[in-house]
Amino acid sequence: MKLTLGQIRRVILLITFALFFIGLGYSLGQNDFEVRLVGLKPEVAINRRLPPSKAKVNFDLFWQVWDQLAANYLDRRNLDQAKMVYGAISGMVASLGDPYTVFLPPEENKQSKEDLSGSFEGVGIQLGYKNERLAVIAPLVGMPAEAAGVKAGDYITRIVDETQKIDRDTTSLSLPEAVTLIRGPKGSVVKLTFAREGMKEPFTLTLKRETIVVKSVELKFIDKDGKKVAQLKLTRFGERTAQEWEAAIQKIRSTKSEIRNFAGIILDVRNNPGGFLSGSVYIASEFLPSGIVVLQDKGTDGRESFSVDRQGSLLNDPLVVLINQGSASASEIVAGVLQERKRAKVVGEKSFGKGTIQEAQDLGEGAGLHVTVARWLLPSGKSIDKEGVKPDVEVKKDENDLSADKAGQTKDLQLDQAVQLLTK
Repeated sequence: MKLTLGQIRRVILLITFALFFIGLGYSLGQNDFEVRLVGLKPEVAINRRLPPSKAKVNFDLFWQVWDQLAANYLDRRNLDQAKMVYGAISGMVASLGDPYTVFLPPEENKQSKEDLSGSFEGVGIQLGYKNERLAVIAPLVGMPAEAAGVKAGDYITRIVDETQKIDRDTTSLSLPEAVTLIRGPKGSVVKLTFAREGMKEPFTLTLKRETIVVKSVELKFIDKDGKKVAQLKLTRFGERTAQEWEAAIQKIRSTKSEIRNFAGIILDVRNNPGGFLSGSVYIASEFLPSGIVVLQDKGTDGRESFSVDRQGSLLNDPLVVLINQGSASASEIVAGVLQERKRAKVVGEKSFGKGTIQEAQDLGEGAGLHVTVARWLLPSGKSIDKEGVKPDVEVKKDENDLSADKAGQTKDLQLDQAVQLLTK
């Protein structure tokens, strides 16, 4: 039978519609399409397309919740899609159970970079986790927290900022969230509640925020029994550390050339929370002629070693390293390798025990991601994660250290022990 021209057109049209709906159905099934949600501020295109490598992952539940919020939430016109996306990503990262693997929204990523540059506004506390609780790794010298009596190892249980209407328990806070809540404009105040081991009751301190400019390296000379000792205090491994370190080393070298009674060096990394991996290799290379400084254990990807990478200037001088509970990460690497290589005696208290490595990645829109990619291992293969570095000579800091002696000088029993070892 012959078809008329009109019938042929109708058949072609039906086939076209059929192919269209088949293709649409396939796309819906693959979550491979783009939808524009209306009624949210700002209105943005939400891309639900899955990459081929994630084709077997079912995101139906996620999008069901998203769509239900968009359609039914009471105040949906004020929903912030960017915050919703950031929150979803943060939750995904938090599900790993690693407090040091974190997603950083733009403002928090900015703050993280300020930490390493050494300038920000806050109360002067380096934060970390101890026994899975938010804790003070170290109060910064001369800053509001230290002046108020905050100590390394104190747990922070609550953060209150009445001006910002913030009253948060820290149990579920990520590290970047805690940093954001504690920081604020110079002159404003924040109330922090602390729990301290050995104290039955928590206590609350009201701290006034200041501009925190952290110097990486401080040098002073100590005279004892006719001998001179260099105390080289390293407070962090940041962007300016190498430059400040070189200036201090030049001063030590010039002082050594002018006197005959130089007894040695105290490398003081107490309350040093760490920083760049490259910084630990750089500092250790000042005192070691060669060899491995640190190993990275990457799990199934094996191990990678980092060795002395330059010619140091202090290879033969007597050396003592000071550590305490606030010595963490890169500072533990330096203390540990100098101890293992028998290059230095380590004095003080067992260090914090942060032995994981985070890789910082910049993402789109100013956001960032810190990912735990490996564990620190000392050259012997020993892990410092949750174990820390144990001193050769243990000297605990107690309340008596905060009092003054008869001459009006504040006592530092750990430093006194280090000087004694070098001058005896």
